[in-house]
Order: sequence, then C-alpha cells, then structure tokens
Amino acid sequence: MLIRRETPADLAAVRAVTIASSYKPHEEEPVEVILRDALQKGENWIPALSLMAEGEDGAIIGHALCTWGRIGTARVPNLSLLGVHYDHRRHGFGTALVHATLAAADALDAPMVVVLGDPDFYGRFGFRPSTDFGIVGEEPAWEHLFQIRTLAAYDPSVQGEFIYPEPFGCI
Repeated sequence: MLIRRETPADLAAVRAVTIASSYKPHEEEPVEVILRDALQKGENWIPALSLMAEGEDGAIIGHALCTWGRIGTARVPNLSLLGVHYDHRRHGFGTALVHATLAAADALDAPMVVVLGDPDFYGRFGFRPSTDFGIVGEEPAWEHLFQIRTLAAYDPSVQGEFIYPEPFGCI
C-alpha cells in the first residue's frame, strides 16, 4: 500500500473510487462525486491534504480530501471526504488514509482536524466530541457525529462555531 498526494492524472480513478465507495454506487453520479468535484474546484481545497491509497498493483483503492473551514479567524482543516472502494474495505486503507491526513495536517501546523463521521471509527484516531473543546458544528442534530482531533499546534482558545466552506450546504 502506498499513500500519496493526488495528481491531476488521478481524476478518473478518484471519481470511480468515489462512486464505488458511496452509499448509492448504482447512481451514475452520487452526491459524493458532485461534492468532491465542487470542493476540489473551490478556494478552500487543500491539495497537500488530498491523498490517495494505492494497492500493490498501483490501482487507486481510496482517497481522502480536506478543505479549510474556520472557527472564528482560525483556519481549520475539515476531513471532508474519505472513501475506500467497497471491494477493499476492512483492509486498512481507510485507517492509513486517516493517519496520513492527520500527519500531513500536523506538518502544516494546523491546530486540529474536524470531521463529521462515525465516532466508533474516528475515535480510534483520537477524535473526540467537538463540545469537549468548546466547538460546535453548524447542525445541532449532528452534534454526536462532529468531532475534533487536536494536533501539536492546538490552541485551546480556538472555540466557537465551525463554519464549513462552500459548497457545503449548497449541494
């Protein structure tokens, strides 16, 4: 397995993995693909945190994409999308992508990474409820899914509402 940055040549493979990892892979263009395309074209996309997981044969198996959100004036990476092809789940690709994303975000001196996702999965990486840090998401009904993983540059004074970048809320 190799975790590496995404390149422009990966676009078709990433789209295929995004479709294969979506909740409705039978749809030609699931909402995850539309969201991914919009996020990657936006000004808040973080190319250094757009990562690929390659299998031993060089095939793209999974991907992670982060965008900049904000809490007050602090820019904070959001693990916006994480996907692993359904034929390769439970083989460590998602775990490797999350670890690599956290390490790369730490190297960028990000104070934390936020995610909206399954607490059982993300808790394994040190993500905790955002309310433990005085941070709330935009949607109160999803509070139990909104989580924070602090990094070396964490500043406890960064508190308040996390604001997602466009196009979240528009798609």
